[in-house]
Amino acid sequence: MKHLKQWFFKITKYADELLKGHKNLDWPQKTIAMQKNWIGKSHGTEIYFNIGGKKWPIFTTRPDTIFGVTFMVVSAQHPKLMELVTKKQKKEVESFLKKLKSVSQKSIKELEELDKEGVFTGSYAINPVNSEKVPVYAGNFVVADYGSGMVMAVPAHDQRDFLFAKKYNIPIRIVIQPEDGEINAGKMSRAYTGDGELVSSGEFNGWNNRNAIDAITDWLKNKGIGKKVVNYKLRDWCLSRQRYWGTPIPIIYCNNCGTVPVPEKDLPVELPEKVNFGEGNPLLTNNSWINVKCPKCGKDAKRETDTMDTFVNSSWYFLRYCDPKNDKEIFSKQKAKYWMPIDLYIGGAEHSCMHLIYHRFYTMFLHDLKLIDFKEPTPRLFHQGMINAENGEKMSKSKGNVIEPLETIAKYGADTTRFFLMSVASPDKGFNWSEAGINGSLKFIKRIISFYKNVKIGKTSEELENKLHKTIKQVSKEIENVYGYRDATIRLRELFNEMEKEKSVGKDALEIFLKLLHPFCPHITEELWEKIGGRGFVSLAKWPEADEKKLRQKKVTKEDLNEKIIQKLAPLVEKFSEKEKIYIYAIPFEIKEINAEKISKAVGKKVEVYATNDSSKYDPENKSKKARSGMPGIYLE
Repeated sequence: MKHLKQWFFKITKYADELLKGHKNLDWPQKTIAMQKNWIGKSHGTEIYFNIGGKKWPIFTTRPDTIFGVTFMVVSAQHPKLMELVTKKQKKEVESFLKKLKSVSQKSIKELEELDKEGVFTGSYAINPVNSEKVPVYAGNFVVADYGSGMVMAVPAHDQRDFLFAKKYNIPIRIVIQPEDGEINAGKMSRAYTGDGELVSSGEFNGWNNRNAIDAITDWLKNKGIGKKVVNYKLRDWCLSRQRYWGTPIPIIYCNNCGTVPVPEKDLPVELPEKVNFGEGNPLLTNNSWINVKCPKCGKDAKRETDTMDTFVNSSWYFLRYCDPKNDKEIFSKQKAKYWMPIDLYIGGAEHSCMHLIYHRFYTMFLHDLKLIDFKEPTPRLFHQGMINAENGEKMSKSKGNVIEPLETIAKYGADTTRFFLMSVASPDKGFNWSEAGINGSLKFIKRIISFYKNVKIGKTSEELENKLHKTIKQVSKEIENVYGYRDATIRLRELFNEMEKEKSVGKDALEIFLKLLHPFCPHITEELWEKIGGRGFVSLAKWPEADEKKLRQKKVTKEDLNEKIIQKLAPLVEKFSEKEKIYIYAIPFEIKEINAEKISKAVGKKVEVYATNDSSKYDPENKSKKARSGMPGIYLE
């Protein structure tokens, strides 16, 4: 197995700071949990086993099982593996390594699913608590860069170790007996991983195993054969890549001076244009680029041909945006202080444990260099939802169910597409594509265009003024909230429904509606703004402010209740235009106030009205339970 010399960022130095920083982040809790698991801070015990006269530290979170160790497993990738292999076992170990698929940090989650395989190294370890000799195996299920790269195996109380022991006929020793029974090593079909009373554990016999963890650790410490430690799953960030398109690592190798950094005056190191692509690293094919003089002694030397992981650039580029033309420093401290940190970061959850950790680390590192005055680059994070095909399947080219955005825009228009996407679900929620839904949005956009084409500009009624300023307040709040875009589109539909009923509308009200609609439909609002004589561009106009004096509650009358139902139904009917019938479920004392004929005429669908306590009502989805005073339950079929 080949071990490469590579370059790393010592991100592990920031493990605790990365964990502590979570408390200041307005992030999805699932993402924070994923990062905490990836960093993987664990408190445990380091126990010293003797192998071939040398002390090997072994990390474990279960020192209570130390008396049950019957073998050890070292990672097949461990750099000192061959030091443990005897001459007699060398051929067998080498044969095992050739067929072994490498296990990297990225596949830690897959370890439990691996078929546990190993080979005896020929060496034995001395268990420090009882001086027993236990065989040392090389295995495929131990990660080289976690803990010490070797584990003490307790097959009676660890399922992974149990499977391995059964496969290679290794003894199984029980050291924890459950309180409600007794298990027998010879009859075990799987490991016992529960708690209980310690047995075969020397002076700790009779202890509850959980209570014994700290006591055994202290006992090991007093004997000089162990100590409390903190361990992490997080590994240092390997940034070396053997490929052309990365940023060159600015290092020169000299036989006389060793590893020498490229002088600052010679930075940046630029990639050569003349390279041959084929097998291996293309940079190795350009000798004139590789061969240079040592900056220290002037003798012949060679460049580092590894390039940086592209995550390196994406971990700090947002800071360069603050000062992109600066050719004297990384960026101006004053400009970075003015613009940063990022107000809102929108990105997929798939980057939770790579980029979203790396850019936090990089920012903390730049803070320690005193280049910036903050430690967290993204105090607020938002994950967008996924759009599935109409039948609920994930979109993929292989299934032929991908909705092509450009085709959709060509068919329905950019504003229709935008409005539909923001009205169909909260931005953080996934949803299924709907042709009926986008057609409903198209009808709404066409209604707006037609209305502004034919509207009589006059005076705005008191009722519309009231609705207008309520909508300003609601939409402003919902846009700021990010998660409220869908609710904002509902408010806009309701406001427009009111506007359509008016014989005339004031120019101010017409302008305000376009301002509110503009973030969702930027193209038609600019056109309609010009049509009604708006000054300049609507995109540059001042955002409207709600007039508290015009915000008053209207008393609900019988006529109002029907109007409220119509307003509620209008956007639903547009969105679900294929539905043919509407069922309305009213609270019993309001049933007489509802005019089914009027509602049916207004929305163009057949309407049936039921009292919520009517036992014979048709209500397949229990919508009657949602009925409340002033707003019945509604079901479309």
